[in-house]
Amino acid sequence: MTVVAAVLRDAARRFPERRALVQGSTAFTYAGLDALADQVAAGLAKRGVRSGDLAALVLPSGPEYVVAYLALARLGAVTTGVGPRYTADERARVLEQAKPELVIATEELAEGVPGGLELLHCTPAKQACDVWGDLRLDAIPPAPRTTGIDDPDLPETVVFTSGTTGTPKGALFTSRQIAAITEMDTGGRWGEGGPQLVATGLPHVGFMAKLAGYLKLGATMHVLGRWRAEDALRIVARERIPYIGGVAAQVSLLLRRPEFDSYDFSCVKGLIVGAGPSPAPVVREARERFGAGYSIRYSMTESGGLGTLTSFDAPDEEALHTVGRPRPGTELEIRDPDSGRVLGTGEAGQICLRAPSVMAGYWRNPEDTAKALDAQGWLRTGDLGVIDEMGCLRITGRISDMYIRGGYNVFPLEVESVLLAHPAVASVAVTPRPSDVMGEIGVAVVVPRAGTPAPTLEELRAFAAPRLAAYKLPEALRIVDELPLTGMDKVDRKALADRERRADF
Repeated sequence: MTVVAAVLRDAARRFPERRALVQGSTAFTYAGLDALADQVAAGLAKRGVRSGDLAALVLPSGPEYVVAYLALARLGAVTTGVGPRYTADERARVLEQAKPELVIATEELAEGVPGGLELLHCTPAKQACDVWGDLRLDAIPPAPRTTGIDDPDLPETVVFTSGTTGTPKGALFTSRQIAAITEMDTGGRWGEGGPQLVATGLPHVGFMAKLAGYLKLGATMHVLGRWRAEDALRIVARERIPYIGGVAAQVSLLLRRPEFDSYDFSCVKGLIVGAGPSPAPVVREARERFGAGYSIRYSMTESGGLGTLTSFDAPDEEALHTVGRPRPGTELEIRDPDSGRVLGTGEAGQICLRAPSVMAGYWRNPEDTAKALDAQGWLRTGDLGVIDEMGCLRITGRISDMYIRGGYNVFPLEVESVLLAHPAVASVAVTPRPSDVMGEIGVAVVVPRAGTPAPTLEELRAFAAPRLAAYKLPEALRIVDELPLTGMDKVDRKALADRERRADF
């Protein structure tokens, strides 16, 4: 039995009648979820699923996904999720990398599943009593050949990266990492959770690697089939959810809803925001209108979703311009990308993290694993940053996103962090465009803030000029309604760059 399955079993014994999982009118108590996981595990075992097998869930966010993950964990099988928003081609590429023994998919999402893979179809149920009704068996599932307690290196889940610059890679988390993440998230405490809105997609590291922590806290997890601002606001207010998680774009969408001020958000104690920079205007507005703290988190799939954070009551210089300090149990270094030399305060270089939460490696990919992890367990993140005199981390860019303008290196994230503070900019991505003269120039792809005129290129350049060298300033502007996203809801930088290369100027 894996760590995830063992924690569920214990949680069901500690608080059996507490609601564990809710979606719309469908709800499961902890005892009910535990029993259903057993029944589905027995059904999967009858179909031939065994300990150590990899199963891929190609399912929408909902009870079927969660129950399947828990049932597979009970068998000692390994689970990976494939984002339901991926295209058929993207699904195919991920599954070809994963090489699962079983794919569980709805009929709609089965397109793109490579031939030769065993496929189990799933029909989402309309009520709790019908969830996996055609698979459940009233039998005791077979015990796995080993457990996470006996073998801390037992594989539990493979979480694929967002794939913003190419095909995603699968980060493997064993019982060792899942136990460490659970300990770091809960502090070892049982049952102190409350209502929780699951803001990330279920295949995301924020769910796959942290589900055991939610279960240990006894949280009531509210899952949306697809995140929508109006639904999120209603659930937060109705269920009195104390902490709102998500990304900055989601917070911005919440603040823009016309019904925002009609709700009572006195229950909200803090916003926990990651997966990219938070514009200073959004941080200020969110703190004021929610009357709550705002914590920016820096992490990635490979780090287990843990890294650095700003405190809820951080002063403006920390809260608006940094991603805070390492959380307990996490070590941080800035290294020279070429030599690996550890750099000092104020020196910019590659961000490296070491923590018990860091992945064991990439699934069936030793070459990329060696590039990402050194012999001492340090994760080379690929991000660039600097530790300031306060001990806070400031992100300056990403190595793979760099483009060269007239012989000078430009990192889009550095430029974006400045442009995001412009009052007319809701979101922005900077991408290179080929240039006969300069080699490449920067294009600011901007989503304007609602109710304000779209900014001009001249306005953006004048706004950013005091904080950026001239060669970093954008030299072209594209106004869009929304930025393209990957299947994991990250900005699709590859799509942006491809569009600029194909554009007819």
